[in-house]
Amino acid sequence: MMKILLGSSEVHPYSKTGGLADMVGALARTLARAGHRVGVVTPLYQGIPGRFPELKPLDLPLDFPLGARRVRGGVLGLEVERGLTIYFIDQPGFYQRPDLYQSHGTDYPDNAERFIFLSKAIAHLALHLSWKPELLHVNDWQTGFAPLFIHHQKRLPGWGNVPHSCLTIHNLAYQGLFPAGQYAAANLPWEYFTPDGVEFYGQMNCLKTGIRYAGVLATVSPRYAREITTPEFGCGLDGLLRHRRRSLFGILNGVDYDEWNTSNGPYIKHHYSSGNLRGKAANKLELQREMGLPEDDAIPLFGSIGRLVEQKGVDVMLGALEEMLGTRLQFVLLGTGTPVFQRAYQQLARRFPSKVSVQIGFDEALSHRVEAGCDFVLMPSRFEPCGLNQLYSLRFGAIPIVRATGGLDDTVIDVRENPDKANGIKFAEYSAPALAKAIRKALVLYQAPQLLHQFRQNAMAADFSWKHTATEYLKIYRHGMEGEKSLTESC
Repeated sequence: MMKILLGSSEVHPYSKTGGLADMVGALARTLARAGHRVGVVTPLYQGIPGRFPELKPLDLPLDFPLGARRVRGGVLGLEVERGLTIYFIDQPGFYQRPDLYQSHGTDYPDNAERFIFLSKAIAHLALHLSWKPELLHVNDWQTGFAPLFIHHQKRLPGWGNVPHSCLTIHNLAYQGLFPAGQYAAANLPWEYFTPDGVEFYGQMNCLKTGIRYAGVLATVSPRYAREITTPEFGCGLDGLLRHRRRSLFGILNGVDYDEWNTSNGPYIKHHYSSGNLRGKAANKLELQREMGLPEDDAIPLFGSIGRLVEQKGVDVMLGALEEMLGTRLQFVLLGTGTPVFQRAYQQLARRFPSKVSVQIGFDEALSHRVEAGCDFVLMPSRFEPCGLNQLYSLRFGAIPIVRATGGLDDTVIDVRENPDKANGIKFAEYSAPALAKAIRKALVLYQAPQLLHQFRQNAMAADFSWKHTATEYLKIYRHGMEGEKSLTESC
């Protein structure tokens, strides 16, 4: 049994803006059910106490210097199941806000302080919880300072055994860059603020800090682990990542099939399986009706779910749809993001009201219904560390059409790669014509029912369960612990 503490700025089902929350919540549950002692540290955001009244205050007062001032807080605990505790950091001034990171599309001006405080709280619990975690696993830039706080504590007299550390990079493009003066909030020696440490071209870089000081590094797909060591995808940190290549591992995110399933999922009206797909056809008609499109099972229905930002290829998708909407197809979109893209897709829906339906926002239940009702799902990402929607699409028998990058390339099989196991359509060039060509392939596939059925069977048989993902994480936890032990013994 291992004793593992995870730290994250969001955890499903308590808080969520994206796949980070899904990953941390599912990994924690899977590790606990495998017999490990697991804790998760995350902020107590607005609305959580009302939804989870069983929260209990713990005798773990927080009182940290934050630059020239002191900030106090508390910890509330939630026993989720045997072996799994969620520790919510209660600091109303930082976390009782309508949104997690932004207000009306603009980052909160005190985000550096908010998440340095969170990192201090994570490190404090890692060092002082009574069950003594042996491994601290943090995620993304918001918790990037925690490994440095642990590293610094290890150097102080009287601290012999401190937890080993692991950092998962979910998206290297988001690094937590702040002016150099914000480093004062860490209350650490300035010897760490160098190009070999926290500093990044004159700024403070929270993700770089985690990459530099965590014992072992992971990212969310094998291909992305290779990509981020190159200048094209390294976002300025490729040199550091090449330096740490031996400690960098790519582990695919998993899917919580208790939640994402077609046989008894709570959000879909007509249940189905790979052996009986009649329910999928019925869900398609339901989705067309819900989205205000003509109900016609014979029309191929394409969908897209996610953030409307350039990374997701929404500009390419817009161009491809302009080219393809002259053909017989329908398209539904559920997402939110950059206002210019929101307006562009809303305008597309107004121009093609019988072919395009757009819902701006995020709706968990509707996302399941889109997956259950669509024939194809578009994911033309410029880059994609892992991607989760293509994994959901596979399980729901909605054929993913993806650009061959990152986790999309690792999880989707094109007919050119393996005709017998093909479960999706891939294209390589990041352009609207390349995506339009892939859509045309999908239209041809739709006219071949037997082949489409084979694709769906392959898709629904794909297994990306969290049990496998958790096993891979346990391997790198042990690798990191042994590596640090060997380093210590050799010094």
